[in-house]
Amino acid sequence: MHESGVDSEMAAQRRSRVFWLLVAAAVIVLDQISKYFANNNLDYASPLEILPVLDITLHYNRGAAFSFLSDAGGWQRWFFTAIALVVSGYICVWLVRLQKQQWLLSLALALVLGGALGNLWDRIYLGHVVDFISVHWGPSYFPTFNIADAGISVGACLLLLDMVVNPESKKSA
Repeated sequence: MHESGVDSEMAAQRRSRVFWLLVAAAVIVLDQISKYFANNNLDYASPLEILPVLDITLHYNRGAAFSFLSDAGGWQRWFFTAIALVVSGYICVWLVRLQKQQWLLSLALALVLGGALGNLWDRIYLGHVVDFISVHWGPSYFPTFNIADAGISVGACLLLLDMVVNPESKKSA
């Protein structure tokens, strides 16, 4: 009886891991489909107004968040690729070690992982990241971003929330 209980718990843990990897995969798929649409249907840097505070505007980012190092001469492509690979590997290991009850932390990590891999794909295959979501208030514009960036940002916020509401999660890092 005890063995079947252990087997059942292991199976539940395995299903939980697969679920969170599927969440990460969903972020990647949504990100890549939206970037494909933007790349093939928008003119570069020509805003298409969706709402008074939201435009769809195709931009290419050769740097990191907020175009950090975007005009550094090309070396940054492989630098940020290496960082994304290391961080993604670390997140995968972390995600696999979590207990199924740690759903908020698992969700946070899955979103960050999906976003990191979505942008990594662009960086490797295109040499730049495709950004197209432009939020603004009057003349003040937030940097253009994409679904992967949103996954990373929401995941980071959920990670911080998890640290506040589940302080024991810090021990599992």
